Amino acid sequence: MKKIGFVGLGNMGGPMAANLVKAGFEVTGYDLAADNLDRAAKAGIRPAASLAEAVQAAEAVVTMLPAGAHVRAVYQNEGGILGAVPRGALLIDSSTIDVASARVVASAAQEAGMDMLDAPVSGGTGGAEAGTLTFMVGGSDTAFERAGPILQAMGKTVVHAGGAGNGQAAKICNNMILGISMIGVSEAFALAEKLGLDHQRLFDISSKSSGQCWSLTSYCPVPGPVPTSPANRGYQPGFTAAMMLKDLKLAQEAAAESGASTPLGAEAAQLYNLFCAQGKDRQDFSAIINMLRGA
Repeated sequence: MKKIGFVGLGNMGGPMAANLVKAGFEVTGYDLAADNLDRAAKAGIRPAASLAEAVQAAEAVVTMLPAGAHVRAVYQNEGGILGAVPRGALLIDSSTIDVASARVVASAAQEAGMDMLDAPVSGGTGGAEAGTLTFMVGGSDTAFERAGPILQAMGKTVVHAGGAGNGQAAKICNNMILGISMIGVSEAFALAEKLGLDHQRLFDISSKSSGQCWSLTSYCPVPGPVPTSPANRGYQPGFTAAMMLKDLKLAQEAAAESGASTPLGAEAAQLYNLFCAQGKDRQDFSAIINMLRGA
């Protein structure tokens, strides 16, 4: 498969599509924003004037969209992908959306005679640009095998999580862990400050003992111990608080639908909702330490 239709060329989709071009794929892209299309054209992506034009000759389609409602509309509405793409094309949705929507669209694709994968990503804009994203993939074994060269051109790690919707399930479970753990690490550093314990000393101890976790060792929420963390650049994202809140809300929706008990996930969602409501939604999610300090 060499001909790719790519829908959604924003901060994530644009660099992902550009990496497909670098890997030798012929990419035709579509986005509602003219600026995104202009940037895509400079990266070697052929801009399309419509959704149908972007996918009508595609052997595979990749979508990167904001929410489940957008994914359902783009695939299922009149003039959408399912009605425009050649029968037998492979469909890959890399948006982060609710599990139910992913499964509904996958079922519609199957009825239309097409393989579909939900393949949300972890790694942020930096990973999208560097081609080092992690893909969490839901769908059939056959579709997963077909998608291998495409996903590997955009990412470093590609994991098959199971059937349709399981990629989304993996993404929201993983990010619920991340949101909860960042709050825990932030609370610990805020307490250490009150007790007169130096940031670096707490890091040196906890990073090599039972407090060790990714939120501490790779993304420490205070300046100094991890030079690459957003705390060292004024909490410029990274991964915004708004995106963390979105994923935590998706996790809570899934918990409610499945009857799962997630009290810490619910509390994390409430805290990030409060943080975003203070106008901090565009800051990195690790900046929540400032709210926990009372700042």
